[in-house]
Amino acid sequence: MKYISTRGQSPAQSFSQILLGGLAPDGGLYLPETYPQFTDADLTAMRDLSYADLAFAVLSRFVDDIPAADLKAIIDKTYRADVYAYTRKGQNAADITPTLKLEDNLYLLSLSNGPTLAFKDMAMQLLGNLFEYVLTKEGKTTNILGATSGDTGSAAEYAMRGKKGIRVFMLSPHKKMSRFQTAQMFSLQDENIYNIAVNGVFDDCQDMVKAVSNDAAFKAQYKIGAVNSINWGRIVAQVVYYFKGYFAVTQNNTQQVSFSVPSGNFGNVCAGHIARMMGLPIDKLIVATNENDVLDEFFKTGIYSPRGSANTYHTSSPSMDISKASNFERFVFDLVGRDSDKTRALWNKVDNGGSFDLNVDGYFAKIADYGFVSGSSNHASRMQTIRETKQKYDVVIDTHTADGVKVALQYFNKQTPMVVLETALAAKFEEALVEALGQVPERPAALDGIENLPQKFTVMDANATAIKDFIVQNT
Repeated sequence: MKYISTRGQSPAQSFSQILLGGLAPDGGLYLPETYPQFTDADLTAMRDLSYADLAFAVLSRFVDDIPAADLKAIIDKTYRADVYAYTRKGQNAADITPTLKLEDNLYLLSLSNGPTLAFKDMAMQLLGNLFEYVLTKEGKTTNILGATSGDTGSAAEYAMRGKKGIRVFMLSPHKKMSRFQTAQMFSLQDENIYNIAVNGVFDDCQDMVKAVSNDAAFKAQYKIGAVNSINWGRIVAQVVYYFKGYFAVTQNNTQQVSFSVPSGNFGNVCAGHIARMMGLPIDKLIVATNENDVLDEFFKTGIYSPRGSANTYHTSSPSMDISKASNFERFVFDLVGRDSDKTRALWNKVDNGGSFDLNVDGYFAKIADYGFVSGSSNHASRMQTIRETKQKYDVVIDTHTADGVKVALQYFNKQTPMVVLETALAAKFEEALVEALGQVPERPAALDGIENLPQKFTVMDANATAIKDFIVQNT
């Protein structure tokens, strides 16, 4: 299995070769040359597998340069009940991603049972173990540079803390995450973890990461790696739980399932797109946005127009406060027939502050072939959805999951199972939950008082040179 860049000007490479690097040298994102296909017989054989065995069945189709026994050991080490122990009452931690039935054919897929209470743990724990394996085998080190709007940062840091040969430099928008999210990251005192609070919004942080990644000489000299969802390892790990969710709510492979996915950087729903391309019987992939509705605008109009940091709203679902969705390039590459010249031209416009219209060449008319629909939420509807979900189902959800539920209900027809991907446990967004429900959400006892722990972080302006200098000083 070889991987190619969406922009077509980088050589094809193996999984291990692209694992640490993030962006391709030409600024594009990696995708497999072709998507492996799962037949009806394959799906039937996979239906009753444990999560770890299912992950191996999926990932082994994408990873052929790590011995099968080693890959299986890495996966088994990652997907254990004790790692994903923060389940809701009555759920089995051994399921790793248990489903929660709200009503007939309406479900939550619990993805927030890991150490940082967010779906990012599902891929990041695997990525940490893969990084350590590859670096140890090759006798190398890496400096991870990432950007987070909330959950990626803590998931990456908890996955990489104390790991040999790895330093983590994580950028986050200063004072724009929840208190819980901030405390999860900034309270870590590990010597290999560096938190940088950037004066700006998430898009500024992401632009700094891209600027460093596009400096080939600096990237090579300081061994810059990536854990954001631009990293293919993150995306492919997330593909697994679409299979798990599908099998949990169906009896046979003739049934289709729709998934509603709270979306900011497009990585989570991109994994669903890939699962669908591999043969998983998915009806609709529902892109649920918050007030930063650039993606909703695209799926309704065919026009992709990022609004820039000055016009990005700070909302009560802050992990989705993104207007420039990095992983969207992967989907558009497929949408335009894997035409790298076309993709490169489109993103040249975006990278220069512009937009593009896919109605012009007729590509937007093909959106329905890929199952995508969309919708948006706002603060008032978010609060109302949290209240109604508690009143109707006695289930407490976080603000991002509420966006997913709200938009899911717009497309729910009761005939096709609808699975909403849970984003995080409600405890991570205490202030918003108190506003919605008038009560503090329950949190795991081990995380009580986390906001009161000493914090270690550096404040920095949004400047690529500044982060380069910081990496040099701490390497």
